[in-house]
Amino acid sequence: MNTAAWLLPCPGCAAMNRLPPERLDQAPRCGRCHQPLFQGYPLALTTGDFDRHALRSDLPLLVDFWAPWCGPCLTMAPHFEAAAAALEPRMRLAKVDTEAETALAARYGIRSIPTLVLIRSGRELARQSGALTCEQIVAWARQALSGA
Repeated sequence: MNTAAWLLPCPGCAAMNRLPPERLDQAPRCGRCHQPLFQGYPLALTTGDFDRHALRSDLPLLVDFWAPWCGPCLTMAPHFEAAAAALEPRMRLAKVDTEAETALAARYGIRSIPTLVLIRSGRELARQSGALTCEQIVAWARQALSGA
């Protein structure tokens, strides 16, 4: 990973931005569209934009693989959203609807939902299945990242 400047995709226009890690906490904005690079809530990713965040970004990505018919997924959704506010800007949070994005679900071997997958530079660091509270998500994500 480049320690001088990290590559971060803009959640709005998808432009790749170079940002020194020490500036993550300074409410950075996209160089192209000038929107905030961190919005405090999870991104909804599709097959078309997933790799930009999972492979090209230097920022760790925590993905919630879920489905709209899944009761535990719906129960966990507000907790995952609250966790985004707690974990950004050190980690990007995203949601992938496994019903709409079957190729991504197959690529990551999702067998039960909700499943959280922590990814850094395209490499899976950790995985957790089952609904969690905000506090559990934050603690698990921080522990998984520190152990990687």
